[in-house]
Amino acid sequence: MPAEGPGFVHHACLYGTDAEFLAMAVPFVTDGLAAGEPVLAATTPANIELLRQALGERAHALDTAETAYFGRRPVERVTAFLRYHDHRARPGRRTRMIAEPVWGGKSARQVAEWKRMESGLNVLLAGLPVWMICPYDTRSVPRDVARAACATHPARMDGERLIPCGTYADPGDYAAGVQLPRIAAPAGAARTGPTDLLADVRLFARARAVAGGLTGERLSLAVLAVCEAAGYLLGPRGARVALRGWEEPGALAYELLRTHEEPGAEPVPAFAGFRPPGQASGPEDGLWLARTLSDSLDVRTHGPLTRLTLRIPGPGDAERL
Repeated sequence: MPAEGPGFVHHACLYGTDAEFLAMAVPFVTDGLAAGEPVLAATTPANIELLRQALGERAHALDTAETAYFGRRPVERVTAFLRYHDHRARPGRRTRMIAEPVWGGKSARQVAEWKRMESGLNVLLAGLPVWMICPYDTRSVPRDVARAACATHPARMDGERLIPCGTYADPGDYAAGVQLPRIAAPAGAARTGPTDLLADVRLFARARAVAGGLTGERLSLAVLAVCEAAGYLLGPRGARVALRGWEEPGALAYELLRTHEEPGAEPVPAFAGFRPPGQASGPEDGLWLARTLSDSLDVRTHGPLTRLTLRIPGPGDAERL
């Protein structure tokens, strides 16, 4: 089953039995290995074992990863894909990936963020010689997630048969239509600005983090996340941002509002800040770092108004930062 085109190819696979998973995965893997292509299976431990048993002696050539640990958040997931490709890419060869998303145990916000990422991969990996198939286990994924698979992938695989997805949506339009549960600032939230000075942002971010109970390295990283996000919005020509900060259960929240249509205040691309920094620095490098250091980061643009909201884990959450 050859992939069409030289660039990124992104397919879904809705499967409801082990046999249906293997009907897609085994030909996909064996064809890739026979062609000398790097092949990664990032899926569940059970599926990895099924695939290894089916491959027999050929299993040693397959790269595997437990999908729950192959990038636990969207920005980490995209970074993991890109780094695998960069590490394993072979001249003149396509890189193949089975990349099963993780949906269980996620909040409504996290599910929405992963749906947007699945669509965003069509933009973020565009041009790369990567063929990715994302399996969705219909025995366990919610119905809305299964429906979303056909909106975020141009086609789906049924065994070796390719079926176009009639509900596939433009990634930018899809991302705009997926509404994340908004983090609303309370009436008494602390505020400052508008300002074009990163020093003002740093002072405000630090004061709110200290008030929220952060200390030491976690305090420093929280301030860094806010400053990098603000630096992206300020831009090279000094736009202005207003800030608000407040506490939530288990988290500190910051809202950065770019309120004026000023020089340098350009619209934020739908999937900005998901690619890790490359050899040459770029304007989105700081936003990638802010996403990496935050529990969640959402950017919304409405005309000249851009609102960036990020959550920093509080002092009782040792998992992040």
